[in-house]
Amino acid sequence: MPESVWDYPRPPALEPDERRVRVVFAGETVADTTDAKRVLETSHPPVYYLPPGDVRTDVLEKEARTSLCEFKGRADYYTLRAGGRVAEHAAWAYADPVDRYAALAGHFAFYLSKVDAGYVGEEEAQPQEGDFYGGWVTDEVEGPFKGGPGTMGW
Repeated sequence: MPESVWDYPRPPALEPDERRVRVVFAGETVADTTDAKRVLETSHPPVYYLPPGDVRTDVLEKEARTSLCEFKGRADYYTLRAGGRVAEHAAWAYADPVDRYAALAGHFAFYLSKVDAGYVGEEEAQPQEGDFYGGWVTDEVEGPFKGGPGTMGW
C-alpha cells in the first residue's frame, strides 16, 4: 500500500534509504548511491539527498542563487554541465544545515524536471509538479501533492 504524503510530518522527517538512487543527465550517470537520505514532509513526495562522494561534483557549478528553508537552513544551487548540455538550478545542497538536519550537510538533491531521469531502485521517478519543492514521485507514494498550480496555499 502506498505511503500517503499527508501522513508525513512537519517539520520533515529525515531517514536513510539504502536503495540504489541514480540521476542521469545527457546520457551520463551524474549520481549513483545506496546511501541516500530521504526527507519526508507533509504534502510532498520524498526528496532524495545523495552524498557528495556518490555525485559527480565535477559536472556541478555553484551558483550565486540561494534560498532559505524554514527547517533546514540556507540552500546553495548548482548548474549541471555534462554531455554538451547545461541545466541551471538542477541541484541544491545545504552546506551548513541546522542541527536537526546536520546529516544532510554537503548532500545533493536534484530537480527531476531538470535532468533526464532519476531512479529509486529500478523505478524511474517522476518530478513533483512545479519547481519549488523538488520531490520525486514513485509508486510508493500517493498524493495529492503540493506544488502544482493553486496548491501553494495548502
